[in-house]
Amino acid sequence: MDSKVANPEHVIVSSSHKENMVRAVSWWEVVFIALGACALVMFSLGGISAVTGTVSPLVWTVSATIGLIATFVYAEMAAMLPNKSGGTANYGATAWIRHIKVVAPMSVWGNWIAYSPILAIGSGLGAGYVLSVFVPPDHVLNTWSFTLVDLNAIKPGLTLRLNMQFVLGTLIMLTIWAIQHAGITRTARVQIALTLGGLFPLVLVCFLPLFGGKVTMEHFTPFVPLNGAWDFEGWKLFFGGLFIAAWSAYAAESSVCFMSEMRDPETGGPKAVISTGVICLVVYALVSFVFQGGLGTEGMLSPGIQSGEGVGAAFAGLVGAGPFFTNLLVVMLIFSLLLGVMTAMADSARTLYQGAHDGWFPKYLDHLNEHGVPTRAMWVDLFFNAFLLLMSDYLFVLAVSAVNYLMFHTLNMSAAWIHRIDNPRSKRPYRASMFWLVVVGCLSFVNAFLIGAGANVWGDGVLPLGFTVLFAAVPVFLYRHYVTDGGKFPDYMLSDLIPPGETELTPTRAGILPYLALAGNALAILIGYQIFWGS
Repeated sequence: MDSKVANPEHVIVSSSHKENMVRAVSWWEVVFIALGACALVMFSLGGISAVTGTVSPLVWTVSATIGLIATFVYAEMAAMLPNKSGGTANYGATAWIRHIKVVAPMSVWGNWIAYSPILAIGSGLGAGYVLSVFVPPDHVLNTWSFTLVDLNAIKPGLTLRLNMQFVLGTLIMLTIWAIQHAGITRTARVQIALTLGGLFPLVLVCFLPLFGGKVTMEHFTPFVPLNGAWDFEGWKLFFGGLFIAAWSAYAAESSVCFMSEMRDPETGGPKAVISTGVICLVVYALVSFVFQGGLGTEGMLSPGIQSGEGVGAAFAGLVGAGPFFTNLLVVMLIFSLLLGVMTAMADSARTLYQGAHDGWFPKYLDHLNEHGVPTRAMWVDLFFNAFLLLMSDYLFVLAVSAVNYLMFHTLNMSAAWIHRIDNPRSKRPYRASMFWLVVVGCLSFVNAFLIGAGANVWGDGVLPLGFTVLFAAVPVFLYRHYVTDGGKFPDYMLSDLIPPGETELTPTRAGILPYLALAGNALAILIGYQIFWGS
C-alpha cells in the first residue's frame, strides 16, 4: 500500500480544479452519442454463432443483462465524480489508487484497449459494405491486396496487408476525427442523425421477419451449443461466446464517458447510463433472435456473416428486399457502423485524456483544443487503429481486446463497493441499492472466470497476448508517475470525493478487502483456465 495515496493527509486536494471541457449536452443527447454501443452487435454476430449455434441469442441476452445490471452501480460512481471524463474506468480507478497503485492505470488502460479497436473494426466493415454496394466483386478495387508482414506465428493466416478496405477505412476514421474536432455538440448532432438514419430504422425492420413468418422456432432446435450437446465441450463454447459477447454487450457504460461535458451530470449521468443499458439489452436480444431464427445455424455459419460483410445481404433476404431496398439496408448498416465508430472515438479519446490528466498516462495526452476536445488523444487513436486496420483478422483483434475489457469490468465492479466503504460520506446524487452492489460484486468473479474459460476459444494466443497488452500499462504508468511527475499525483485527482462541507478525504476503511478481491479474481481466472484448458 502506498501511504501517499492511502492516507488523505498526504494528498493535497482542491475542489476548485478548473474545468476545461465544455458542458454543452443533456443526458438524452449523451444517450444518442452512446447508442453506437448497439451497433457493436454486428461486429461479432456471426463469430458467436459459429461457436454457440442455436443458443447464440441466449448468449447475447445473458451478456447484455449483465451489462445492464452493472450500470446501476456504475451510475453511482459516475454521479460521485461529475468533473471527470473518460468513463467508468476512471471512476473506478479512484477507488483502487488508494490501495494498490498499479491496478488503477491497468483498469483505465484495459478500457481504452477495448474501445479503441472499434475504430479499426467498424471502419473496416463499413469500407467493406461500401465496396460491396458500389464495386463489382471481381473489380481490381475488391481483389487488390499486398501482404506486408506474415504473422502466422501469432495466429495461423494472420497478416498485415494493404488493400482498398484499409484505404477506405482510414478515410472513414479521418472523417470522424474531423467531425469530432469541432466539439461535443456537433458530435451529438451527427450521432442523432446516424441513429435516425441507420440504427432506428434497422431495429424497426427487424420486426418484419417476425411478423412475416421468416423466423421459425425450428432454427432454435436442438437448443445446444454448436458441438451438439451441453457437455464439457458445449459449456466451453458457451463460455467462449459469453466472453466475446461481453466486448459488445457491456458497452452501455460508455455513456458516462461524458460526465464533464453534461450540463447536469449528477442527475443526468445515471439516467444516461441506465437508459442506454436498457436500449442495448432490447437491441441485442432482438437482433440475435431474428438472425438466428431467420437464417438458422447453417446460414449464420456462412463466411459473409462471420466476417460481418455479408450481414446486409442476409438481412435483405430475411425481409424479402429487392435490389434497391437491399442497397438501402446496406446504407443503414453503414450508418449504424459509423455510429459505433463515432462512439468509440469519442469514448476512447476521453479515456486517454482523463488518464493523462489524472497522472496515469503520458502527459502529452493531457490536452484539449479550443472546443474542449482531446485532439491529441484522438490522433493516437487514429494512428493506432490505422495499424490495426492492416490486420487480416478483425475477430482476433476483438478477442485480444476483450481480455482487456473484461479485466476492466472485473476491477471496476469491485471498485463500486470499495468506494462505498472508503467514501461513505462523499456526495452520492444517485445511490444503488445494496442488493445491486452485492450482485455486481459477485459478477466481478464471473467475468474473471469467463476470461480463463472463454478467451482461448478464439485462438491459443488470445489469453497470453491479451494479458501482455494489459500489463503494458505498468511501464507506461511508472514512467509517467515516477519520472515525469516525481512520484506525485495531481492535487485535483480525488477532489470530487471530498465529503460536502469538509476539506479532506475520508481515511480508507476497506483494509485488506481489495487485496482479497484481486486475489479472488486471479483465482477465478486460473480455475476457468484449468477446468477447460489445463489438460
